[in-house]
Amino acid sequence: MTDVHILGIRHHGPGSAHSVAEALATLRPDVVLVEGPPELDQVIPLVTDPDMVPPVAGLIYAVDEPRLASFYPMASFSPEWVAIRWALSTGKPVRAIDLPAAHTFALRASEERAATAAAASAEEDSTDASATTEPAVASSDDDGGGLAAVVGNHPDVDAKPAAVVVNHPDGGKDHSVIQQQAYRPDAIGMLAEAAGYSDAERWWEDAVEHRNTDPVERFEALIEAITEIRAMDQRPPEHPDVLENNRREAAMRRLLRAAMREGHERIAVVCGAYHAPALVPAGFPSVSADNKVLAGLPKAKVSVTWVPWTSDRLSLGSGYGAGVTAPGWYQHLFAHWTAKEPTKDVATTWLVRVAHALRKENLDASTASIVEASRMATALAAVRGRPSPGLPELDDAAQTVLCDGSPLPLALVHRELTVGRKLGNVPDSVPTLPLAADLSATQRKLRMKPSAMEEVMVLDLRKPNQLARSVLLHRLSLLGVDWGQPADAGRTTGTFKEAWTLAWKPELAVSVVEASRYGTTVASAAATYVSEQAQAAESLPVLSRLLESCLLAELPDGIAGVVSALAERTALQQDAPPLLETIAPLARTCRYGNVRGVDVSDVRKILQATVVRACVGLPTACAGLDDDAAGVMRRAIDRAQDGMTLLPELPLDDWHAALSAVAHSDTIHGSVAGRATRLLLDAGLVEGTDVASRLSRRLSIATPAPDAAAWLDGLLSGDATLMIHDRRLLQIVDDWVDGVHDDVFEDVLPLIRRTFSAFSRPERREIGEQLSRVGSAGVDVEPSPMDLSGAGPALGTMARILGWKAIA
Repeated sequence: MTDVHILGIRHHGPGSAHSVAEALATLRPDVVLVEGPPELDQVIPLVTDPDMVPPVAGLIYAVDEPRLASFYPMASFSPEWVAIRWALSTGKPVRAIDLPAAHTFALRASEERAATAAAASAEEDSTDASATTEPAVASSDDDGGGLAAVVGNHPDVDAKPAAVVVNHPDGGKDHSVIQQQAYRPDAIGMLAEAAGYSDAERWWEDAVEHRNTDPVERFEALIEAITEIRAMDQRPPEHPDVLENNRREAAMRRLLRAAMREGHERIAVVCGAYHAPALVPAGFPSVSADNKVLAGLPKAKVSVTWVPWTSDRLSLGSGYGAGVTAPGWYQHLFAHWTAKEPTKDVATTWLVRVAHALRKENLDASTASIVEASRMATALAAVRGRPSPGLPELDDAAQTVLCDGSPLPLALVHRELTVGRKLGNVPDSVPTLPLAADLSATQRKLRMKPSAMEEVMVLDLRKPNQLARSVLLHRLSLLGVDWGQPADAGRTTGTFKEAWTLAWKPELAVSVVEASRYGTTVASAAATYVSEQAQAAESLPVLSRLLESCLLAELPDGIAGVVSALAERTALQQDAPPLLETIAPLARTCRYGNVRGVDVSDVRKILQATVVRACVGLPTACAGLDDDAAGVMRRAIDRAQDGMTLLPELPLDDWHAALSAVAHSDTIHGSVAGRATRLLLDAGLVEGTDVASRLSRRLSIATPAPDAAAWLDGLLSGDATLMIHDRRLLQIVDDWVDGVHDDVFEDVLPLIRRTFSAFSRPERREIGEQLSRVGSAGVDVEPSPMDLSGAGPALGTMARILGWKAIA
C-alpha cells in the first residue's frame, strides 16, 4: 500500500521551506508532487541548471491569446522550490498537480465573453430605457463579471489589452484577483492570529521551528488544525471561489491517484495548507464524483517557460495576493537555517547587513551601535515573550540605536534590504519565442542588462552604441514593452541627448509574448505594428505622432507606410484643429531626422502643405466658437506655434498673417483672439502701445465681463513678463478688475484666478509689489527722498573697514 504524506505549507514561507526540507530528508519519498499546473512539468528539470537563479517564475500563457497568462513565482525560500530541487538532486520524479492551465484559461475566456455580452445587453437595455418617459438609471449590478477589466495583480501594470494575471495556487491566499468576492482565508494566518501573532511567519517559527519535534508530525498536526478551519467555512457551494477550489482539488486528487496506481511505496505532496485536508487519501470522495466536477471543461492551447522575477514582486505591498511582507528578511532567515554551519545569532548578522546598508548611504553605523542594537532586540523579544528576536524587534532596535529614532533611514533599509530588489536569472536553454530571443541577444550586444533597480540612462546620440540603445528602447515602447520611460535630459536645447528611466518588471515578459505576433525580431515586429496602426488611424495627430515614433525607432519601412497614409488623409482633412496639431510632430520629425540620418524629404512636403492649409483656414475656423471649442482651438494654435519655431524654412509670414486676422477680429472668441495677440507680441510684430489699446478696448465697460476675462486669459497665459514690464497694461488690468460689477465678479473671478495662478510665485509677488506702488489715480507714487546725510556715519565706518580714505 502506498504511503502518502501531505505537507501543507505557506507559500513563500521560509519556515515552511525549512520544514519541507527536513520532512523530505526524513521520508525519502519515491516521488514528489508539488502544487502547480501540470504544464510546469515541461520546464521543471531546468530548475537545477546552474544559470537558474531565483527569484524566477513559471510563465504559462494561452498561445492564441497571450493576454491570458499566469505567473508562478518561486524564491529560494519557497517550499515548492525546495521540494523540486530536493527531488531533482536525489534523482526522484517530481510533478506538478493542479487544474491544468489549459482549462483555467479557457474558462476565463468563456466567462469574459459572457461578461462582455452581459455588459452589451445591459447597455442596450439602458439605451432603450432612456427612450421612455421614465427616468433611466444605469445598472450597477454588472461589474463586467470581474474578468473583462482585469489587468493583473500589480498596481503599476498598464491598463491595456494585455492582462497580466498572477494566479499562483495558494493554500492561504489566492494570487488571482479575477473574482472580486472575498477569497478563502489564510489558514496559517488564522492559526497565528488565534495564538496572538500578527505575523504568520513569526508564529510558524515559534510554534513549529523552535519545537524539537519530528518534521512529519508537524505537518500531521497542521492538517488537523486546517481541517477545523475548513469546517468553519460557511460559503455557499455556488460561491466562485468554492467552485474554483473544488475543481482544483478534484484535479489534484486525480493526479495523486494516478501516482498511487504506479506502485510507489512513499509519496510526498507539497501543497498549500488549505488544500492539505482534501488530499488525504482516507478522506477522498469517489472517483466518479471528482470526474463529474472535471467533466466537460473547455481547453486552450498553452505554452510554458521560465522568466526572471524580482524580490519586490514577492512582497505583499506590490499587490501580489500570496506575497510576503519581507522577502529579504525571509531570505536571510532561510539562509541561516539551511547553512551548514549556521551562526548562533541570526539577529546580529541581520543588524550587520542593516549597518552596511546605512553606510552605503553615508549614514553612521558603528560596530558598538550594532552590538547595542542586538542587545536591545534580544531584550525586546524577552519582554514580548518571544523565543528570539524577530523582524519587529530588530526594526525597533535599529531605529532606536542605529537611526537615532528617525524612521526615514529605516524606510531606506526596508526598501533595499527587508524587501530587496534582486532580479533572478533564467538560462538560455529555457523555451522562448524568437522575439524574446532577439531581444535578449540585442540586450547583450548593447550591454543593457535588465535590472529591477530603477536607473537613469543618459544617451549621447552621436555615439553609435548609444544611438542603438535609443533605437531599441523606442522600438520596445512602440510594441508596448515599456522597459524604459523617457526622462528629463537636463538643460539642453540640442537633439543629440536623451534620458531614459529603466526598470525591468516581470510582467514585461507577457508584453513580449503579445508583441511576438507582429514579428520574430524587435525591428520587424515594430515595423509591422506601425503599418497596422497607420492603416487603422483615423486622425492626423495620431498619424503624425506615429511618424515621429517611427523616426526615433529607425523604421524605414514603417515611415514609408505612415507617410503614405498621412499624405492621403491630409489631402482630405478640412478641419483646422487637426491640421494645426499635426504641425509640431511633423516639424520635430524633420528636425530630428538630421540627427538620425533618415530621409525626411517627403515629410517636409507634407509639412509645408499642412502649414499652408492651416494658415488659410484658421481665420474662418475661429469664427463662431463656444467656450469648449475655443479651448480646443487655442491648444491647437499653441501646439502649431511650437512646431513653427522649430524649422526656419516654414512660411512664418503666412502664419503671422493668419494670427493677425484672428487677433484683429472682434467677432472671434476672446480666448483665441487674446492668444493670437500674445503670439504676435512675442514675435515682435505688434507694439506694446497697440496691445494696450486693444486691451483697453477689450476690457471696456461695453464688453461683457466673461468675454473680457477670456481675452485677458488668452493674452496673459504663459508667463508674467508682459505684466511686469509694461506698467500701462498692468494699470489697465487693475482698473478693469476694480470696475467689474459685483453681480458678475463672482463669475469672472475663477477665470482671473486661473490666469494668475499659472504665474510663478516670484512673478506674482513682483506684480503685487508694483500694484502697491500704484496710486489711486493710476500714477506711480514717488518714493520718499533719501537722507544721505543721515547715512554719513555708516558710510565712514564702511570706508575705514575697506581701507578707503575718510569721507569728508
